[in-house]
Amino acid sequence: MGDISQLGGVRLAELADGPGRGVRVADFRSGDGLNFTVLLDRGMDIGQAEYRGAPLAWNAAVGPVAPAFHEPVGSGFLRTFHGGLLTTCGLTQVGVPNVDLGEELGVHGRISHIPARLRSCNDRWEGDDYVFWVQGQMREASLFGHNLLLTRTITCRLGEPRLTIEDRVENQGSASAPHMILYHFNPGFPILSAQSRLEVSSTTQPRDAAAAPGLARHNRFEGPTSGYAEQVFYHQVVPDGHGFAQARVVNPDLGLALQVRYRERELPWLVEWKQMGISAYVLGIEPGNCVPEGRSAARARGVLVELAPGEAREYLLEVSVLTGVT
Repeated sequence: MGDISQLGGVRLAELADGPGRGVRVADFRSGDGLNFTVLLDRGMDIGQAEYRGAPLAWNAAVGPVAPAFHEPVGSGFLRTFHGGLLTTCGLTQVGVPNVDLGEELGVHGRISHIPARLRSCNDRWEGDDYVFWVQGQMREASLFGHNLLLTRTITCRLGEPRLTIEDRVENQGSASAPHMILYHFNPGFPILSAQSRLEVSSTTQPRDAAAAPGLARHNRFEGPTSGYAEQVFYHQVVPDGHGFAQARVVNPDLGLALQVRYRERELPWLVEWKQMGISAYVLGIEPGNCVPEGRSAARARGVLVELAPGEAREYLLEVSVLTGVT
């Protein structure tokens, strides 16, 4: 071949129309049928994703809206929540709107709407493996406030239906800073259907009384249901011998599964968002260092993570497509 891009790789582009106009993206092709788009101007979230033509992720009606349209207070986040394969929540707030130490906080924080400073978009051979990646930095900061820097690297290897996400969150401020982070993966139709199941080895509890009646069927799914009210469950996943936790949604009719794997000591909670509505038909598989109760509630319970000046936390996640599953 004349160029390795004939098989796969990553290229930079820009959306040209609608409310997403101007959003920079990085399009990945794995060479094994896994294709996905990294939204560089949306916190390096992952939007569209597919495997050999089958969509993997639920996409919200609003699409990948430019960050300038973000409404950061109250529930304004929902007006620009794109869904996609991954929406990142944090870095100092996850969950419901609340007021913490006099600061008004909206749903799921700000990081998903912060554009990246692109540090690298490149490729190299590692022996017989062709590796390609994109790396960027997002800073969540304010004058007299917190100063957290997220460095994210998303990597693929040619011929593998798998991607890795390596994150490093550093407190570059002069005072301690709250740190909440949650990785909001969003499988949707057709990998999510009434025939699908969630596989995770964990102890599970409902978030509230509304979810309690659905606990017995938290890992099974209905078809799109008019008026469906979301159910949320909290999992404490049992890690394997290497310290990794995993969860997968399996569709036996398609013979496909979407698996999320991560280090349990860094992300001790897994949140399941079961939303079986019409148009809003999605399963949230959400590893995090917290549950989405909001910063003020976490502080009140004494479980809020704080980063000292200069302190950093690192996270490693792997998303894979598995074939031949039953």
